[in-house]
Amino acid sequence: MALNVGDYRISLDTRDPQANLYFVSHAHSDHTSGVRKSHRILCSEITRDLVEQRVKYSIDLAPLPSGARMLNSGHMFGSRQLLLEPENGSTILYTGDYQMQKSPAAEEIEISHADIVIMDSTYPFVNVTFDDREEVIASIQSYIRDKGRFGSILFGAYAMGKAQELVRICNDMGISPLVDTGVARMNRVYSNHGMRLDYTVRDLAAGVGERDFYETVWIASTHNMEKVKQYVADLNNRIFTAVATGFAKMMRFGTDVQFALSDHADFSQALQYLEICEPKYVYTCGSGAATFAKNLKAHGYEAAPSKLTTNVASLLAGYSKN
Repeated sequence: MALNVGDYRISLDTRDPQANLYFVSHAHSDHTSGVRKSHRILCSEITRDLVEQRVKYSIDLAPLPSGARMLNSGHMFGSRQLLLEPENGSTILYTGDYQMQKSPAAEEIEISHADIVIMDSTYPFVNVTFDDREEVIASIQSYIRDKGRFGSILFGAYAMGKAQELVRICNDMGISPLVDTGVARMNRVYSNHGMRLDYTVRDLAAGVGERDFYETVWIASTHNMEKVKQYVADLNNRIFTAVATGFAKMMRFGTDVQFALSDHADFSQALQYLEICEPKYVYTCGSGAATFAKNLKAHGYEAAPSKLTTNVASLLAGYSKN
């Protein structure tokens, strides 16, 4: 989606050849398609450094245009929302991916009043409800204590975001987990920006070392899970597999256990967000946009799926036609 604001066409987490500013809400690859060919990027310094670590080239940050601010979104370290206050006086807030519950590896979300909210729709369903985050974390820690007596525990996770949260969860137990080199690269960016992470790196290509641990916790990129399982098997050690993702509420992952630890808000949390924000209108974006808009309308909000390009001056007029 892109917004035309004064002299700017701002792309929101997408690649738009006509845009002259690209807002990147966070560093996950599905939100950075506008980065590679642009020198006009709006994002946090943390997001820039995480993306640079993945793509291996330098990114220049553009100054925020007049009337624009970035707010923490709570989704992952460095993730931001974009708040626009154009000359017509109607404030517009783009959430990107956001999380209402505090994560141990992300800044707490900030919520501002806005007349129009453009909102992420990852979990648009009324019947998908996440448990209290602290309770899920306690369940993860209990599982580690229980199974750690009998073998190694392997968590598969995104190398950026979820992996660091799992490292922090282990650190709170006094455990320094083993991580693969991909997770370690992202950990170093987190540490460079002041987030303490205690971990040990294992290069899976180097083979088993003489002093490797038998009972321990692994946190590895999802695509490396089979390599870790073979690595542990070479130590003649038992291994228990796990994932921690909100999608555990909706599907099976073929691991021994799965924890519904999400970096996104569920529908009930979206209602909490909107109650604080008090928007006049809501545009929904993402794969669940139509379902999310329908369910928001059932709860009394003026909501509709977003268009690919929207002129800010026409947003309010556009809603009078819905």
